[in-house]
Amino acid sequence: MNIQIEVNNKKLEAISGETILDVLNRNGIIVPTLCHMKDFIPSGSCRMCVVENMKTGKLITSCSYPAEDGMKIQTHSARVVEARKLIVELLLSNHPDDCLYCIRNSNCTLQELAYEHGITERRLSGKKNSFFKDLSSASIVRDPDKCILCGRCVRVCDEVMDVCAIDYIHRGSKSFIGTCYNRGLNTSSCVNCGQCVLVCPTGALSEKEHIPEIRMALNDPGAVVVVQYAPAISVSLAEEFGMEPGRDINGIMNTALRKMGFDYIFDTSFSADLTIMEESAELLERINHSGALPMITSCCPAWVKYAEEFAPDFLENLSSCKSPQQMLGAIIKSHFAQVKGIDPSKIYSVSIMPCTAKKFEAQRNEMTRQGITDVDAVMTTREFARLIRLYGIDLHRLEPEMADSPLGIRSTAGKLFGATGGVMEAAIRTAYFKIMGKELINFKVLDIRGPEGRKETRIKAGDVELGIAVVSGLKNARILLDEIRNGRKDIHFIEIMACPGGCIAGGGQFTGKDGKAVSARMKSLYDIDERESLKVSHKNPDITAIYDAFLGEPLGHKSHELLHTSYSKREVIL
Repeated sequence: MNIQIEVNNKKLEAISGETILDVLNRNGIIVPTLCHMKDFIPSGSCRMCVVENMKTGKLITSCSYPAEDGMKIQTHSARVVEARKLIVELLLSNHPDDCLYCIRNSNCTLQELAYEHGITERRLSGKKNSFFKDLSSASIVRDPDKCILCGRCVRVCDEVMDVCAIDYIHRGSKSFIGTCYNRGLNTSSCVNCGQCVLVCPTGALSEKEHIPEIRMALNDPGAVVVVQYAPAISVSLAEEFGMEPGRDINGIMNTALRKMGFDYIFDTSFSADLTIMEESAELLERINHSGALPMITSCCPAWVKYAEEFAPDFLENLSSCKSPQQMLGAIIKSHFAQVKGIDPSKIYSVSIMPCTAKKFEAQRNEMTRQGITDVDAVMTTREFARLIRLYGIDLHRLEPEMADSPLGIRSTAGKLFGATGGVMEAAIRTAYFKIMGKELINFKVLDIRGPEGRKETRIKAGDVELGIAVVSGLKNARILLDEIRNGRKDIHFIEIMACPGGCIAGGGQFTGKDGKAVSARMKSLYDIDERESLKVSHKNPDITAIYDAFLGEPLGHKSHELLHTSYSKREVIL
């Protein structure tokens, strides 16, 4: 039922049951928020979104207060603006004065609110926070001194990721956010997904930076510095440099990386194709020889760690395939090194990923063979943007270049890995071909496309009918796994990505971006698949060549040695 409210002396229509903030946002009236997150039950804890109810004379939180028929509100009255200003000043009263050195400088919500409300001096002084800076994690840095207790990280970790690694500790003015017993993040249940970093409005959470090590390698004349970039990177980077969100700048990235001094540049979409060759073969092997089903993808390191901690009963269901990042790292330090006559120990392998968990994955013991690590350093999309600026590179003036060969050709199936459902769609295309000996009539598997957190379909190939499920967000994964524990048997293959929407919305992507930017990235990946002709991994000529010259066949001895691994139950220390 529609109702009518008056906002700033103008009548607006509202839907019964929606909040005042929903009405304001729909009508282009901007009210500042800190604790609010779209699609979450509002908490109203930060009070930044207050508006004035002219009938009662009270200040009410627009994020949690329902719109009422006939109500009259002012969103920016003198009283409202002064209240918001005071809230910001109170938050700043014990906040560190280190904006110049903060990783979120010029991209900090608290800083923006201070500027917008004309705060140019410290009127209120409180006791400065003095917590320890938690550097224990391989992926994420916690700086509690910069925390403003908005609770967004706590909520996303609990309500979306189902991990609950962090929570409020103590009460009242002594409250802070930390791990169990306030120990290091590495002893907690954290899966390194980085979704907490994405929602943090300040510099309290950030990725563990690898830029200094990478610069040292680039300046080392004895090192051969090789870089790879994930499928989602080329459709995410443009928006950070004022280009249209979702624009694919793959070739421009290659040029920029060469200007920085990287010796060889590869697209991880190639090893996504390699993953599909191994993963589809593994799926058919399990189906034909009564292996553990449903088989579950292992591309996402945050999901893998979640399985080790919270679902060890499903570890035998995980594909033994390494992720595309680790597969390409292994191939670079074996086959590529052999082709180029390079000592593998001289290769410094860098990856650019939309993911903080990839930093954790790269340093896992399982990813080192004979003392040589598959991948030496991982940059997030955010770090990559900072590195481009550090080197003074203007992306607007660059001409696109190709990635290096061999290992330079990729299919659009490999590119789809960047979006939820993309791994599954790529696998279906190749698995169908292996079963039927012919291609799918329509390569698009529409039932598993889109941003939804859970999608299911059935694929029939001859006598084989596969039940397919795709989930993103670990809470959705837990719900599906519980269904299987309770006897559900009609699912044979599951794709799980920790981050809602997939890698295009990964924990290493740009902070402060809305859903429209993420949707544009997803659309760009689908557009690439639509316009390019090489749509299946098994027809990639570079994939065929590497099996002929080096690997032999999928699931063969060499493939198992380099491209597969195993995982075991992980105890959460605290």
